[in-house]
Amino acid sequence: MTNRIVLTLLGLGLTASLASAQSPTTTPPTTDPHATVNQRLENQKDRLQAGHKDGQLTKGEATKLRASDAGIRAQEKVYRKANDGKLTTGEKKQLNQELNKTSRQIYRARHNNRNPKS
Repeated sequence: MTNRIVLTLLGLGLTASLASAQSPTTTPPTTDPHATVNQRLENQKDRLQAGHKDGQLTKGEATKLRASDAGIRAQEKVYRKANDGKLTTGEKKQLNQELNKTSRQIYRARHNNRNPKS
């Protein structure tokens, strides 16, 4: 009888320790509030550089797309300056819409089969 109680307690203790060991670990959210917009701009910059390097973008296309990204970056700066370094929900939405538009333009420019002059 005593053996049975000891084995039961030992089994419960083992089960509890295994359950706690399997609890999922979560990564903390990014603390940088600028990460989303800035990371998207950085990704688009990389895509522009790759398109230029691969010969998928003409000089004019690349210039126009870089100017669009620069405008988005400038607009973000204005928004942040007006709101103590933060973006409102509406401003984030507007910037993301502009980033989406520019992203589509980059894709279309890279896949329109226009080649830079040699």
